[in-house]
Amino acid sequence: MISSWRRRRAAHRAGKKLEGGLNLIIPTNFRCPISLDLMKDPVTLSTGITYDRESIETWIESSNNTCPITKQVLTNLDPIPNHAIRKMIQDWCVQNRTRGVDRIPTPRTPLTSLEASEIVSKVVTVGEGCLETVEKIKDLVKESDRNRRRMVAQGGGIALSTAFEAFSETKASFRQNCAVMRELLSALTLMFPLDEKAKSHLCSSPSLNCIVWLLKNGDLLGKKNATLVLKEIVSTDEEKANALVETQGAIGALVNLIKESSCPTTTKASLMTIYYMVSSPISNQKVIARFVEVGIVPLLLEMLVDSDRSLCERALGVLDGICSYDEGREKAYGSALTVPVLVKKLLRVSDLATEFSVSILWKLSKSETREDGGVIVEALQVGAFQKLLLMLQVGCGESTKEKVSELLKMLNLHRDRLGDCVDSGDFKDLKRPF
Repeated sequence: MISSWRRRRAAHRAGKKLEGGLNLIIPTNFRCPISLDLMKDPVTLSTGITYDRESIETWIESSNNTCPITKQVLTNLDPIPNHAIRKMIQDWCVQNRTRGVDRIPTPRTPLTSLEASEIVSKVVTVGEGCLETVEKIKDLVKESDRNRRRMVAQGGGIALSTAFEAFSETKASFRQNCAVMRELLSALTLMFPLDEKAKSHLCSSPSLNCIVWLLKNGDLLGKKNATLVLKEIVSTDEEKANALVETQGAIGALVNLIKESSCPTTTKASLMTIYYMVSSPISNQKVIARFVEVGIVPLLLEMLVDSDRSLCERALGVLDGICSYDEGREKAYGSALTVPVLVKKLLRVSDLATEFSVSILWKLSKSETREDGGVIVEALQVGAFQKLLLMLQVGCGESTKEKVSELLKMLNLHRDRLGDCVDSGDFKDLKRPF
Protein backbone atom coordinates (compact mmCIF):
# COMPACT_ATOMS: atom_id res chain seq x y z
CA MET A 1 0.00 0.00 0.00
CA ILE A 2 2.83 2.40 0.90
CA SER A 3 4.78 1.67 -2.29
CA SER A 4 1.60 2.24 -4.30
CA TRP A 5 1.12 5.63 -2.63
CA ARG A 6 4.74 6.55 -3.40
CA ARG A 7 4.28 5.64 -7.10
CA ARG A 8 1.16 7.80 -7.33
CA ARG A 9 2.98 10.68 -5.60
CA ALA A 10 5.96 10.41 -7.96
CA ALA A 11 3.65 10.31 -10.97
CA HIS A 12 1.84 13.38 -9.74
CA ARG A 13 5.13 15.25 -9.23
CA ALA A 14 6.30 14.18 -12.69
CA GLY A 15 3.26 15.75 -14.40
CA LYS A 16 2.93 19.46 -15.14
CA LYS A 17 -0.62 20.81 -15.13
CA LEU A 18 -1.33 23.05 -18.13
CA GLU A 19 -3.98 25.69 -18.65
CA GLY A 20 -5.84 23.45 -21.08
CA GLY A 21 -6.22 20.80 -18.39
CA LEU A 22 -3.60 18.44 -19.91
CA ASN A 23 -0.72 16.84 -18.02
CA LEU A 24 2.70 17.11 -19.64
CA ILE A 25 4.97 14.29 -18.50
CA ILE A 26 8.50 15.45 -17.74
CA PRO A 27 11.10 12.90 -18.94
CA THR A 28 12.59 10.99 -16.03
CA ASN A 29 16.19 11.95 -16.82
CA PHE A 30 15.18 15.64 -16.74
CA ARG A 31 13.93 15.41 -13.17
CA CYS A 32 16.09 15.82 -10.08
CA PRO A 33 16.16 12.56 -8.06
CA ILE A 34 15.80 14.58 -4.86
CA SER A 35 13.07 17.12 -5.63
CA LEU A 36 11.48 15.22 -8.57
CA ASP A 37 11.17 18.62 -10.31
CA LEU A 38 12.53 19.71 -13.67
CA MET A 39 16.23 20.49 -13.22
CA LYS A 40 17.18 24.13 -13.79
CA ASP A 41 20.92 23.70 -13.24
CA PRO A 42 21.86 20.02 -13.63
CA VAL A 43 25.18 19.00 -12.05
CA THR A 44 26.88 15.64 -11.76
CA LEU A 45 28.59 14.22 -8.68
CA SER A 46 31.72 12.07 -8.60
CA THR A 47 29.41 9.01 -8.50
CA GLY A 48 28.01 9.91 -11.94
CA ILE A 49 24.49 10.76 -10.75
CA THR A 50 22.98 14.06 -11.93
CA TYR A 51 20.98 16.33 -9.60
CA ASP A 52 19.66 19.87 -9.65
CA ARG A 53 22.37 22.11 -8.14
CA GLU A 54 20.13 23.68 -5.49
CA SER A 55 18.92 20.31 -4.22
CA ILE A 56 22.30 18.59 -4.04
CA GLU A 57 24.09 21.59 -2.50
CA THR A 58 21.41 21.73 0.19
CA TRP A 59 22.08 18.02 0.80
CA ILE A 60 25.86 18.53 1.03
CA GLU A 61 25.57 21.63 3.24
CA SER A 62 23.53 19.53 5.68
CA SER A 63 26.79 17.65 6.48
CA ASN A 64 26.06 14.75 4.11
CA ASN A 65 29.12 13.39 2.26
CA THR A 66 27.43 10.54 0.38
CA CYS A 67 25.50 10.32 -2.87
CA PRO A 68 21.73 10.27 -2.08
CA ILE A 69 21.10 7.54 -4.70
CA THR A 70 24.16 5.27 -4.59
CA LYS A 71 25.05 5.96 -0.92
CA GLN A 72 28.72 6.03 -1.98
CA VAL A 73 31.08 8.42 -0.20
CA LEU A 74 31.76 11.45 -2.39
CA THR A 75 35.42 11.86 -3.31
CA ASN A 76 34.75 15.45 -4.45
CA LEU A 77 32.11 17.73 -2.96
CA ASP A 78 32.20 20.18 -5.88
CA PRO A 79 29.49 19.14 -8.39
CA ILE A 80 30.32 19.45 -12.09
CA PRO A 81 27.86 21.22 -14.46
CA ASN A 82 26.19 18.78 -16.87
CA HIS A 83 25.95 20.94 -19.99
CA ALA A 84 24.64 18.10 -22.16
CA ILE A 85 21.59 17.44 -19.96
CA ARG A 86 21.00 21.16 -19.51
CA LYS A 87 20.99 21.71 -23.29
CA MET A 88 18.56 18.79 -23.76
CA ILE A 89 16.24 20.24 -21.10
CA GLN A 90 16.30 23.65 -22.78
CA ASP A 91 15.52 22.10 -26.17
CA TRP A 92 12.64 20.14 -24.64
CA CYS A 93 11.26 23.32 -23.07
CA VAL A 94 11.39 25.12 -26.44
CA GLN A 95 9.60 22.23 -28.15
CA ASN A 96 6.81 22.36 -25.57
CA ARG A 97 6.47 26.13 -25.17
CA THR A 98 3.08 26.04 -26.94
CA ARG A 99 1.94 23.79 -24.12
CA GLY A 100 2.87 26.29 -21.42
CA VAL A 101 6.50 25.37 -20.70
CA ASP A 102 8.97 28.22 -20.17
CA ARG A 103 12.56 27.82 -21.32
CA ILE A 104 15.05 27.26 -18.50
CA PRO A 105 17.62 30.09 -18.64
CA THR A 106 21.29 29.19 -18.86
CA PRO A 107 22.63 29.39 -15.27
CA ARG A 108 25.75 31.35 -14.44
CA THR A 109 28.72 29.26 -13.43
CA PRO A 110 28.98 29.51 -9.63
CA LEU A 111 32.15 30.50 -7.85
CA THR A 112 34.38 27.61 -6.79
CA SER A 113 36.17 27.51 -3.44
CA LEU A 114 39.53 27.88 -5.20
CA GLU A 115 38.38 30.92 -7.19
CA ALA A 116 36.94 32.52 -4.06
CA SER A 117 40.19 31.93 -2.18
CA GLU A 118 42.26 33.51 -4.97
CA ILE A 119 40.04 36.61 -5.11
CA VAL A 120 40.01 37.02 -1.33
CA SER A 121 43.81 36.80 -1.16
CA LYS A 122 44.09 39.85 -3.43
CA VAL A 123 42.03 42.07 -1.11
CA VAL A 124 44.64 42.38 1.62
CA THR A 125 47.05 44.07 -0.80
CA VAL A 126 46.77 47.79 -0.10
CA GLY A 127 47.18 49.26 -3.55
CA GLU A 128 45.43 50.52 -6.64
CA GLY A 129 44.07 47.08 -7.53
CA CYS A 130 42.22 46.71 -4.23
CA LEU A 131 39.24 48.81 -5.33
CA GLU A 132 38.76 46.71 -8.47
CA THR A 133 38.98 43.48 -6.46
CA VAL A 134 36.42 44.69 -3.91
CA GLU A 135 34.00 45.67 -6.68
CA LYS A 136 34.42 42.21 -8.20
CA ILE A 137 33.65 40.59 -4.85
CA LYS A 138 30.49 42.68 -4.51
CA ASP A 139 29.29 41.68 -7.98
CA LEU A 140 29.91 37.98 -7.32
CA VAL A 141 28.25 38.02 -3.89
CA LYS A 142 25.18 39.83 -5.22
CA GLU A 143 24.91 37.28 -8.02
CA SER A 144 23.89 34.42 -5.73
CA ASP A 145 23.77 33.37 -2.11
CA ARG A 146 25.94 30.42 -3.07
CA ASN A 147 28.76 32.78 -4.04
CA ARG A 148 28.30 34.72 -0.80
CA ARG A 149 28.69 31.56 1.26
CA ARG A 150 31.84 30.63 -0.65
CA MET A 151 33.35 34.07 -0.05
CA VAL A 152 32.53 33.94 3.66
CA ALA A 153 33.93 30.40 3.96
CA GLN A 154 37.21 31.55 2.40
CA GLY A 155 37.58 34.40 4.89
CA GLY A 156 36.12 37.22 2.82
CA GLY A 157 34.92 39.16 5.87
CA ILE A 158 38.32 38.95 7.58
CA ALA A 159 40.16 39.99 4.41
CA LEU A 160 37.91 43.01 3.83
CA SER A 161 38.16 44.18 7.45
CA THR A 162 41.95 43.68 7.42
CA ALA A 163 42.22 45.78 4.27
CA PHE A 164 40.02 48.48 5.82
CA GLU A 165 42.24 48.64 8.90
CA ALA A 166 45.36 48.79 6.71
CA PHE A 167 43.98 51.71 4.70
CA SER A 168 42.97 53.51 7.89
CA GLU A 169 46.56 53.25 9.17
CA THR A 170 48.19 54.68 6.04
CA LYS A 171 49.60 58.19 6.08
CA ALA A 172 47.27 59.26 3.28
CA SER A 173 44.25 61.33 4.29
CA PHE A 174 40.75 59.92 4.58
CA ARG A 175 39.76 61.79 1.45
CA GLN A 176 42.43 60.06 -0.64
CA ASN A 177 41.27 56.60 0.40
CA CYS A 178 37.59 57.48 0.68
CA ALA A 179 36.47 55.60 -2.46
CA VAL A 180 38.12 52.28 -1.61
CA MET A 181 37.17 52.46 2.08
CA ARG A 182 33.57 53.19 1.18
CA GLU A 183 33.55 50.13 -1.11
CA LEU A 184 35.16 47.98 1.59
CA LEU A 185 32.36 48.85 4.03
CA SER A 186 29.75 48.23 1.33
CA ALA A 187 31.21 44.77 0.67
CA LEU A 188 31.38 44.02 4.40
CA THR A 189 27.63 44.57 4.76
CA LEU A 190 27.16 41.67 2.34
CA MET A 191 29.23 39.37 4.58
CA PHE A 192 27.14 39.64 7.77
CA PRO A 193 27.34 38.17 10.32
CA LEU A 194 31.04 38.96 10.77
CA ASP A 195 33.22 36.78 12.96
CA GLU A 196 35.14 38.11 15.95
CA LYS A 197 38.43 38.36 14.08
CA ALA A 198 36.88 40.61 11.44
CA LYS A 199 35.23 42.74 14.13
CA SER A 200 38.52 43.16 15.99
CA HIS A 201 40.13 44.71 12.89
CA LEU A 202 37.19 47.08 12.45
CA CYS A 203 37.21 48.00 16.14
CA SER A 204 40.80 49.25 16.16
CA SER A 205 41.21 52.94 16.88
CA PRO A 206 42.25 53.87 13.29
CA SER A 207 39.34 51.88 11.81
CA LEU A 208 36.74 53.45 14.11
CA ASN A 209 38.08 56.92 13.37
CA CYS A 210 37.68 56.27 9.64
CA ILE A 211 34.17 54.89 10.04
CA VAL A 212 33.13 57.92 12.10
CA TRP A 213 34.67 60.19 9.46
CA LEU A 214 32.52 58.47 6.83
CA LEU A 215 29.47 58.93 9.08
CA LYS A 216 30.10 62.66 8.98
CA ASN A 217 31.39 63.20 5.45
CA GLY A 218 30.22 60.29 3.31
CA ASP A 219 27.33 60.26 0.85
CA LEU A 220 23.97 58.71 1.80
CA LEU A 221 25.03 55.19 0.84
CA GLY A 222 28.38 55.57 2.57
CA LYS A 223 26.72 56.72 5.79
CA LYS A 224 24.26 53.85 5.62
CA ASN A 225 26.98 51.21 5.21
CA ALA A 226 29.13 52.77 7.93
CA THR A 227 26.20 52.69 10.36
CA LEU A 228 25.35 49.07 9.53
CA VAL A 229 28.96 48.04 10.13
CA LEU A 230 29.05 49.89 13.48
CA LYS A 231 25.86 48.14 14.57
CA GLU A 232 27.39 44.78 13.64
CA ILE A 233 30.59 45.56 15.57
CA VAL A 234 28.96 46.57 18.88
CA SER A 235 26.02 44.14 18.84
CA THR A 236 27.79 41.28 20.62
CA ASP A 237 30.63 42.86 22.59
CA GLU A 238 30.40 45.39 25.43
CA GLU A 239 34.08 46.35 25.13
CA LYS A 240 33.63 47.24 21.47
CA ALA A 241 30.65 49.40 22.38
CA ASN A 242 32.84 51.19 24.89
CA ALA A 243 35.59 51.66 22.26
CA LEU A 244 33.05 53.35 20.01
CA VAL A 245 31.95 55.62 22.87
CA GLU A 246 35.56 56.72 23.31
CA THR A 247 35.97 57.48 19.61
CA GLN A 248 35.92 61.23 19.11
CA GLY A 249 32.83 62.48 17.30
CA ALA A 250 31.01 59.11 17.28
CA ILE A 251 28.15 60.15 19.58
CA GLY A 252 27.44 63.38 17.71
CA ALA A 253 27.65 61.68 14.31
CA LEU A 254 25.14 58.97 15.25
CA VAL A 255 22.67 61.46 16.71
CA ASN A 256 22.98 63.69 13.63
CA LEU A 257 22.09 60.72 11.42
CA ILE A 258 18.83 60.33 13.36
CA LYS A 259 18.15 64.05 12.98
CA GLU A 260 18.66 63.86 9.23
CA SER A 261 16.22 60.92 8.82
CA SER A 262 17.52 60.46 5.29
CA CYS A 263 17.01 56.69 5.21
CA PRO A 264 14.90 54.42 7.48
CA THR A 265 17.59 51.72 7.44
CA THR A 266 20.25 54.21 8.54
CA THR A 267 18.00 55.62 11.27
CA LYS A 268 17.20 52.16 12.67
CA ALA A 269 20.84 51.07 12.56
CA SER A 270 21.88 54.29 14.34
CA LEU A 271 19.28 53.73 17.07
CA MET A 272 20.42 50.14 17.59
CA THR A 273 24.06 51.20 17.79
CA ILE A 274 23.20 53.86 20.37
CA TYR A 275 21.07 51.33 22.26
CA TYR A 276 24.07 49.00 22.65
CA MET A 277 26.21 51.97 23.76
CA VAL A 278 23.83 53.24 26.46
CA SER A 279 22.69 49.79 27.63
CA SER A 280 26.16 48.35 28.10
CA PRO A 281 27.21 47.72 31.73
CA ILE A 282 30.40 49.60 30.87
CA SER A 283 28.30 52.66 30.05
CA ASN A 284 28.36 55.36 32.74
CA GLN A 285 26.91 58.69 33.72
CA LYS A 286 29.50 60.55 31.67
CA VAL A 287 28.43 58.73 28.48
CA ILE A 288 24.74 59.44 29.09
CA ALA A 289 25.55 63.09 29.80
CA ARG A 290 27.24 63.34 26.40
CA PHE A 291 24.20 61.91 24.65
CA VAL A 292 21.90 64.27 26.54
CA GLU A 293 24.18 67.16 25.65
CA VAL A 294 23.81 66.56 21.90
CA GLY A 295 20.01 66.58 22.19
CA ILE A 296 19.03 62.94 21.89
CA VAL A 297 16.11 63.03 24.39
CA PRO A 298 13.84 65.55 22.57
CA LEU A 299 14.77 63.84 19.31
CA LEU A 300 13.56 60.48 20.63
CA LEU A 301 10.34 61.94 22.01
CA GLU A 302 9.49 63.62 18.71
CA MET A 303 10.14 60.33 16.94
CA LEU A 304 7.82 58.46 19.34
CA VAL A 305 4.86 60.74 18.61
CA ASP A 306 4.45 59.28 15.13
CA SER A 307 6.64 56.33 14.12
CA ASP A 308 6.21 52.74 13.01
CA ARG A 309 6.60 49.76 15.32
CA SER A 310 10.26 49.10 14.53
CA LEU A 311 11.38 52.69 15.07
CA CYS A 312 9.21 53.02 18.16
CA GLU A 313 10.74 49.96 19.84
CA ARG A 314 14.28 51.15 19.11
CA ALA A 315 13.60 54.71 20.29
CA LEU A 316 12.03 53.47 23.52
CA GLY A 317 14.98 51.13 24.10
CA VAL A 318 17.42 54.00 23.78
CA LEU A 319 15.31 56.25 26.02
CA ASP A 320 15.16 53.49 28.63
CA GLY A 321 18.97 53.34 28.67
CA ILE A 322 19.23 57.14 28.85
CA CYS A 323 16.83 57.23 31.81
CA SER A 324 19.05 54.89 33.82
CA TYR A 325 21.02 57.95 34.93
CA ASP A 326 20.10 61.26 36.58
CA GLU A 327 20.95 63.47 33.59
CA GLY A 328 18.78 61.41 31.31
CA ARG A 329 15.82 61.28 33.69
CA GLU A 330 16.02 65.01 34.36
CA LYS A 331 16.01 65.82 30.65
CA ALA A 332 13.19 63.38 29.94
CA TYR A 333 10.89 64.81 32.60
CA GLY A 334 11.78 68.30 31.42
CA SER A 335 9.70 67.65 28.31
CA ALA A 336 5.91 67.89 28.38
CA LEU A 337 5.77 65.03 25.84
CA THR A 338 7.46 62.35 27.93
CA VAL A 339 4.73 60.96 30.21
CA PRO A 340 1.82 61.35 27.74
CA VAL A 341 3.77 59.63 24.96
CA LEU A 342 4.91 56.78 27.21
CA VAL A 343 1.39 56.12 28.50
CA LYS A 344 0.02 56.22 24.99
CA LYS A 345 2.46 53.50 23.89
CA LEU A 346 1.31 51.09 26.62
CA LEU A 347 -0.50 48.08 25.11
CA ARG A 348 -0.61 49.85 21.76
CA VAL A 349 2.56 49.09 19.77
CA SER A 350 4.03 45.76 20.89
CA ASP A 351 4.95 43.81 24.02
CA LEU A 352 8.53 45.07 23.77
CA ALA A 353 7.43 48.70 23.43
CA THR A 354 5.13 48.26 26.44
CA GLU A 355 7.96 46.81 28.55
CA PHE A 356 10.24 49.72 27.68
CA SER A 357 7.50 52.26 28.41
CA VAL A 358 6.77 50.72 31.82
CA SER A 359 10.48 50.65 32.64
CA ILE A 360 10.92 54.34 31.77
CA LEU A 361 7.84 55.40 33.76
CA TRP A 362 9.08 53.34 36.71
CA LYS A 363 12.55 54.93 36.57
CA LEU A 364 11.08 58.44 36.39
CA SER A 365 8.69 57.81 39.30
CA LYS A 366 11.32 56.14 41.51
CA SER A 367 13.62 59.13 41.15
CA GLU A 368 10.83 61.66 41.79
CA THR A 369 11.81 64.17 44.46
CA ARG A 370 8.70 66.36 44.42
CA GLU A 371 6.29 65.85 47.28
CA ASP A 372 3.24 66.25 45.04
CA GLY A 373 4.36 63.30 42.89
CA GLY A 374 4.62 65.13 39.56
CA VAL A 375 5.29 62.09 37.36
CA ILE A 376 2.62 59.95 39.01
CA VAL A 377 0.01 62.70 38.91
CA GLU A 378 0.67 63.35 35.27
CA ALA A 379 0.48 59.63 34.50
CA LEU A 380 -2.92 59.50 36.20
CA GLN A 381 -4.13 62.46 34.17
CA VAL A 382 -3.41 60.67 30.90
CA GLY A 383 -4.99 57.33 31.84
CA ALA A 384 -2.06 55.23 33.04
CA PHE A 385 -3.95 53.56 35.91
CA GLN A 386 -6.44 51.74 33.67
CA LYS A 387 -3.74 50.53 31.25
CA LEU A 388 -1.43 49.28 33.96
CA LEU A 389 -4.29 47.50 35.70
CA LEU A 390 -5.16 45.80 32.42
CA MET A 391 -1.55 44.68 32.05
CA LEU A 392 -1.76 42.81 35.34
CA GLN A 393 -4.97 41.14 34.21
CA VAL A 394 -3.73 40.01 30.78
CA GLY A 395 -0.28 39.06 32.10
CA CYS A 396 3.28 40.26 31.52
CA GLY A 397 6.87 39.29 32.32
CA GLU A 398 7.96 38.98 35.95
CA SER A 399 10.29 41.99 35.94
CA THR A 400 7.68 44.12 34.18
CA LYS A 401 4.98 42.83 36.52
CA GLU A 402 6.92 44.04 39.57
CA LYS A 403 7.33 47.50 38.07
CA VAL A 404 3.65 47.66 37.10
CA SER A 405 2.63 46.71 40.66
CA GLU A 406 4.84 49.44 42.15
CA LEU A 407 3.48 52.02 39.71
CA LEU A 408 -0.12 51.05 40.52
CA LYS A 409 0.53 51.46 44.26
CA MET A 410 1.96 54.94 43.71
CA LEU A 411 -0.88 55.85 41.33
CA ASN A 412 -3.50 54.64 43.78
CA LEU A 413 -2.14 56.90 46.52
CA HIS A 414 -2.93 59.97 44.41
CA ARG A 415 -6.28 58.90 42.94
CA ASP A 416 -8.42 60.14 45.83
CA ARG A 417 -6.65 63.48 45.94
CA LEU A 418 -7.15 64.09 42.22
CA GLY A 419 -10.75 62.92 42.06
CA ASP A 420 -12.43 64.18 38.90
CA CYS A 421 -9.19 65.60 37.53
CA VAL A 422 -8.20 62.16 36.27
CA ASP A 423 -9.26 62.11 32.63
CA SER A 424 -9.30 59.43 29.98
CA GLY A 425 -5.90 60.27 28.56
CA ASP A 426 -6.75 62.93 26.00
CA PHE A 427 -3.62 65.00 25.30
CA LYS A 428 -5.51 68.27 24.83
CA ASP A 429 -6.90 68.12 28.38
CA LEU A 430 -3.48 67.60 29.96
CA LYS A 431 -2.60 70.13 32.64
CA ARG A 432 0.85 69.47 33.92
CA PRO A 433 1.19 70.20 37.68
CA PHE A 434 4.06 72.60 38.36
